[in-house]
Amino acid sequence: MTELLRPAAEWELQSMIAKLASQKRDMEVVGHGALRNAGRTSKADVVLSTSGLKGVTLYEPTEIVMSARAGTAVYEIEAILAARGQMLAFEPVDLGPATGAPGGALSIGGVFATNFSGSRRIAAGSARDNFLGVRAVNGRGELFKSGGRVMKNVTGLDVARGLTGSWGTLAVMTEVTFKVAPLPQTMVTLAYTGLPDDLGIEALTVAMGTPLEVSGAVHLPKNCASRLRQAKLKGIDEPVTLLRLENFSAAVDERKEKLKAALKVYGHPIELDAEQTWSLWSEFRALSVMPFSNETSLWRISALPTKAAEIVFAIQKFMDVVAFYDWAGALIWLEVPVAADAGAADVRRAVSVRGGHATLIRAQPEVRASVDVFEPLKPEIERLTRGIKSAFDPDGLLNRGRMYANI
Repeated sequence: MTELLRPAAEWELQSMIAKLASQKRDMEVVGHGALRNAGRTSKADVVLSTSGLKGVTLYEPTEIVMSARAGTAVYEIEAILAARGQMLAFEPVDLGPATGAPGGALSIGGVFATNFSGSRRIAAGSARDNFLGVRAVNGRGELFKSGGRVMKNVTGLDVARGLTGSWGTLAVMTEVTFKVAPLPQTMVTLAYTGLPDDLGIEALTVAMGTPLEVSGAVHLPKNCASRLRQAKLKGIDEPVTLLRLENFSAAVDERKEKLKAALKVYGHPIELDAEQTWSLWSEFRALSVMPFSNETSLWRISALPTKAAEIVFAIQKFMDVVAFYDWAGALIWLEVPVAADAGAADVRRAVSVRGGHATLIRAQPEVRASVDVFEPLKPEIERLTRGIKSAFDPDGLLNRGRMYANI
């Protein structure tokens, strides 16, 4: 029977981990459960939840910095920031709805543990780029801290940023410190319709090559665009290519006209105002165009924008797919039919030939337990990964096998 532990304070978490480590007991580390259905499945008989570690511990709007306990819900943080006209610039993605977990359950610790960032990453950087410091407990039950409240050059090992993307396999975060940013005064979206994947991504890359500070660049093929809920685009029966501009009103108006001129060969766009833009890009944050289904699996593929459409076309030769291109084509969310390996052989072959890496986000538990969920490690990278894991968690007790079967 699984034992659930929910510490309410940092010292309590440290004590629990130290005791479990002395007993050599595996621990599954979770927040509120938003990410529990992603990654490899856990076989631990102890679930260690950080959901009791919540609350903002420092917020200095003028210094654009905030600290919060790891279990604090992202929506709570964003409400506090919005009240002061600020936001999380990297636009964290909530995987919950796409993986069958609760929506709105994403914790700030989970954001940095996975380093999953939304559409604004192309302008504001990733979660890792906005991460300043951390307090955490390693697999020995030792409390440590790294980083601080300001950005600075790092001359040694940047432990804080090293923990991002580790999925709780190295340490359990208790408190995180990060940059925040001002909310834009206004925003607008230009929606170009009817462009096939290669031309749609070409338009996005042209836009990104301008000095107009595009903050969102997405292309949706026809079968994905049909899932949009935003009223002005709902029911559209052709591909949609979307570009977002944000800033002061006067600046957005000027940049919008310049962007339309730069992209005039791609047609005349539909324009979405600030409210419509906000609702549209909120859909992308929740991955509502990739809804949960027991009949499909979901991949997250990083690639060169110039190769993105080619990768999807190559996979399409073997199975039906629904694609959602973000980051001007550098990120592909790919829905494929259920299969014994979730299409891993065909997906990884298409990606390896053209460059990039693929992560299986949604699949049945038995599939996630039997295939490589994350990109297979090259021997030299695997040795380095094992060494880092051993330094933080020598007995391999934290989220054992969550990322790789034997690590």
